[in-house]
Amino acid sequence: MVVSQDKPLADVFRQLSGGVFPPMVESFDRGKTIFFPGDPAERVYFLLKGAVKLSRVYEAGEEITVALLRENSVFGVLSLITGQRADRFYHAVAFTPADLLSVPIEQVEKALQEHPELSMLMLKGLSSRILQTEMMIETLAHRDMGSRLVSFLLILCRDFGVPTPEGIMIDLKLSHQAIAEAIGSTRVTVTRLLGELRTDKMISIHKKKITVYNPVALSQQFT
Repeated sequence: MVVSQDKPLADVFRQLSGGVFPPMVESFDRGKTIFFPGDPAERVYFLLKGAVKLSRVYEAGEEITVALLRENSVFGVLSLITGQRADRFYHAVAFTPADLLSVPIEQVEKALQEHPELSMLMLKGLSSRILQTEMMIETLAHRDMGSRLVSFLLILCRDFGVPTPEGIMIDLKLSHQAIAEAIGSTRVTVTRLLGELRTDKMISIHKKKITVYNPVALSQQFT
């Protein structure tokens, strides 16, 4: 296997198994669990299409979102980083309908040993994940739900935003319930807050896709 820093990670992922254990492609509907905390770490995942939510579940039953992964993200690799086989640390759920490519973790370990340059490709992907996790923690630190929602919308603009003549369109079909679950709120509260942002001409919503007219103005209004 030839690994180049310019080679798409999806192509590298498809080559990892060398034909012995072909990569699996699985499709998940929105809300379907990919793995639970405590599940054995058996495969590494590459997100081909859609978005995946990673969250931590605490003893009191509270679930906190720590990352929202976009296409071309790698996840399920924590045990590789720690250097020991471990159970899953996160709850991974399809935030939208998602297509995943997965490879047995043993094959990834073998490839990393044989091709050290692959580690840099993986590290680039993980560094973006870490940054987003830090941003999500900052978002959830807001006690005010309005500020929490705005902060979350700005993260989505950064990671899923597509420039349009009207502003930045978040290229995800987002239900009010999905947003509520991500920021630890309720659907009723999210519906009310989004309505206020629409009234204030900060956002528009068309076919469940949110457009933020001016992210800078939105962030300034709620800092």
